[in-house]
Amino acid sequence: MITLKEVTNKKELKTFVTFPFQLYKDSKYWVPPIISDEVATLSADKNPAFKHADAHFFLAFKGKAIVGRIAAIINKIEINEQNVKKMRFGWFDAIDDFKVSKALFDKVFEIGEENNLAFVEGPVGFSNLDKNGALTYGFDHIGTMATWYNHPYYITHFEKLGFLPEKEYIESKFSFKTIPLERFTRVNDIITKRFELRPSKFTKTKEIVPHIDDMFELLNESYAKLSTFVPISDLQKEYFKKKFINFINPEYVKFVFDKNDKMIAFAIVLPSFSEALQKVKGKLFPFGFLELLKAKKHSKTALFYLIGVNPHYHNKGVTAIIFNEFYKTFKKHDIETCIRLPELVDNFASQQIWKDFDCEIIKRRKTFRKEL
Repeated sequence: MITLKEVTNKKELKTFVTFPFQLYKDSKYWVPPIISDEVATLSADKNPAFKHADAHFFLAFKGKAIVGRIAAIINKIEINEQNVKKMRFGWFDAIDDFKVSKALFDKVFEIGEENNLAFVEGPVGFSNLDKNGALTYGFDHIGTMATWYNHPYYITHFEKLGFLPEKEYIESKFSFKTIPLERFTRVNDIITKRFELRPSKFTKTKEIVPHIDDMFELLNESYAKLSTFVPISDLQKEYFKKKFINFINPEYVKFVFDKNDKMIAFAIVLPSFSEALQKVKGKLFPFGFLELLKAKKHSKTALFYLIGVNPHYHNKGVTAIIFNEFYKTFKKHDIETCIRLPELVDNFASQQIWKDFDCEIIKRRKTFRKEL
């Protein structure tokens, strides 16, 4: 018999967060989160997303054994301001037993119907900066700190429950050696002079901080037309600042400014923490933070996390400035492999940015939708 229990306290929330450690204990590809960070993400007193969202977390049991989990999320901005009547689900994990998945999703459907919502979609988080999408291809590639990993049978369970694919994302990689430096150097020289632009050159975190609010404003502006986009609030900006600042190598953040010192483009790259996170098994102390610090300084893999360009500068070659700067930084740090984190397949502006790179698609992931 399968029973569900809603998480109601911090102890149960930690159990919710750590269930995947049991489910994926034999996986070479699953990358664990930092437990304390994940608990904070799902805590109403820590994550400002709860100012505009309701979330319920459920654990599934067979007897005393935990066999699954799911989060049911209602984003009020999405519903009330964008008129998108979506019931979100995320943080779904379960053993390969369809009855477990059905019990968890029946609860999500119930909450959606009680709130007069039109459809369910996931896996997604609270906002665009959370993880989203279930892996559908590339199960034999190691995950990242910015994505969810899942067993292939999840997709079978979704389909059996009546879900249909909604949005698709791709993840790609390319070798540092294939970066077309000559082209970027040439275009960089032309564009910086023509539009009177200049790139940032940061070496310390404190140099980045004064520009982060402007970066988030540009993020909201440059991603506004995407079908998945929900604007990031001021409180969320502060939250994400604190959450990610320790993982960022300041040399891996590139801003482009115009002659009036207005930011018109940005890119954030993260060192890969995947192997380090597997070693520390979700714990920063007593020595986990040392492994992460080592990866921050010496990882040979770079993850392209976010790129944003002011719409006025689309198709004007501004990204050549960014890639020209990254080339110099990556060469200095002996980067070997570059990974493009999930991008919507219909984000044609992004596809255009990468057209000159020899990219190989290594993963695909999708969100799934079911009408209520």
